[in-house]
Amino acid sequence: MRIVVNKYLIGRHFVGIALWPFIVVKDSFLKEDEAFINHERIHIRQQAELLVLPFYLLYFTEYIIRLIQYRNSQLAYRNISFEREAYYNEDDLYYLKNRKLWSFTKYW
Repeated sequence: MRIVVNKYLIGRHFVGIALWPFIVVKDSFLKEDEAFINHERIHIRQQAELLVLPFYLLYFTEYIIRLIQYRNSQLAYRNISFEREAYYNEDDLYYLKNRKLWSFTKYW
């Protein structure tokens, strides 16, 4: 997968995003942040498992549900199952080698 630096593509609240098959980062120094890149690679794997488009539909649907649940955008974002898996495992650089199919479902 290719890591692309584009300070204009990312909104003011995000420093990176996984847009299959790319990881887009706001600043080039983020390419060296192993945990950050691993977090985004976990999202790339999630997207591939769900054949990309269904990932985005589920992601945004779950975000809306969490937003209603928590009434706080940051809490809603952090509690999306895809994000919970990525944040929980971002420091484990071997996680993707051992990860089972559809592991994000453990975080629902």
